[in-house]
Amino acid sequence: MPENVLEAVGLHRTFGSVHAVDDVSFALPEGGSLGIVGESGSGKTTTARIVVGLEQADAGEVLVRGEAREARHRGRARRLARAREVQMVFQDPYLSLDPRTSVEQVLRETLRLHFPGTDHAPRVRELLDQVGLGTRAADARPRQLSGGQRQRVAIARALAVEPAVLVLDEAVAALDVSVQAQILNLLADIREETRIGYLFITHDLGVVRCVTDDVIVMRQGRVVEAGPTAEVLAAPQHAYTRLLLESVPRPGWDPEAIAAARRAL
Repeated sequence: MPENVLEAVGLHRTFGSVHAVDDVSFALPEGGSLGIVGESGSGKTTTARIVVGLEQADAGEVLVRGEAREARHRGRARRLARAREVQMVFQDPYLSLDPRTSVEQVLRETLRLHFPGTDHAPRVRELLDQVGLGTRAADARPRQLSGGQRQRVAIARALAVEPAVLVLDEAVAALDVSVQAQILNLLADIREETRIGYLFITHDLGVVRCVTDDVIVMRQGRVVEAGPTAEVLAAPQHAYTRLLLESVPRPGWDPEAIAAARRAL
């Protein structure tokens, strides 16, 4: 059995009277892919932000390779080391990239920050090839790239620091369906090559079905169901999971019945 590259243990986070994350625990093995699904407001993105370090949990802890991630580091070197453990790819790649900076500059700046004093040109070429862009895209700026190409740049930037875990927060939601498939196939290939662990945050059960080994379902800050993805989607045990599956449009879909079932939960 592979070791757990990431563990969340008893995470809690409140905002006023709202329990955004309420006793959430899960484990992600090395080379594994875990999905966190739920509707808007379920707590999945707050959970992801705690894992990355953009939010601080009120209680509980996050461990990477068995070592607890401290909430704050005072030294620059320790902050950078912590950042290298877990990287995040956001939903909108255009907003996460500097419009004035070329693709090559984006990657060089990241490499220079984390690995100073080395020749970064070979690594830049390697990263561009790894995400299927090639050196022709090196001089392009974000406005000159398609949405799918921009997301490939964001993935390359995250991979540049060789993280143990890549958190993908609705990372294909803003893309056309055909481009989504390309990015998901790319991510599958990268995981096979590098044994990186993926944490997918999404509301899209189709994405979960395609790219995750295991899934947890969140509602109102709590985990209501967890297990192997194929089993959970084939035979959901919780009423909320069944509701999510029934909410996917299909022939005979009855949105009024779905709304009534949601109100009854």
